[in-house]
Amino acid sequence: MFRLLIAPLLAFTLPSVQATEYVIDPTHTYASFEIDHLGFSTQRGQFNRSSGSIEFDPVQQSGRIDIRIDATSLDTGFALRDDVLRGDAWFDTQSFPDILFRSDKLIFRDDTLSAVDGTLVMRGAMRPLRLEVTRFKCGLNLANRKRGCGADAVASLKRSDFGLNNGLPFIGDEVRLRIQVEAYLP
Repeated sequence: MFRLLIAPLLAFTLPSVQATEYVIDPTHTYASFEIDHLGFSTQRGQFNRSSGSIEFDPVQQSGRIDIRIDATSLDTGFALRDDVLRGDAWFDTQSFPDILFRSDKLIFRDDTLSAVDGTLVMRGAMRPLRLEVTRFKCGLNLANRKRGCGADAVASLKRSDFGLNNGLPFIGDEVRLRIQVEAYLP
């Protein structure tokens, strides 16, 4: 009888383990891409604005990631090309101003975050995407004196899966996506 009474009491007195929520730092978070251009070169670009949040619990090896990439901030270093890519034949940023990634599952190898499975939403199409995490660290950033987490992640996707069919097969279908992210306690 004593055990039946003490168990619920302990449940209320033991500290609960909760994930820590971090806010993405837009000055240190960028999504960039690489794509084959006519077999001659690899063209690169990035999106200059992003936002979102990361919830992370290293003990439970769980959490969630929500990233919003501002598609209108597309930057390839050539303004005329950027205007074409933002247009309705390509990214159609007037109708689809955001590219979204939301995690479904964080994957760990031992105690280290190694991948994130989630969903990428671009041009109104939703597709599963796995981000392979190549670098991950949480701790105190001595420069800004805030606790945070940072990561580098890469993925490959087919742009045609999102309705970006222009220039196929001359301009590559496979896009290499790279996301560097830093997020800090609010």
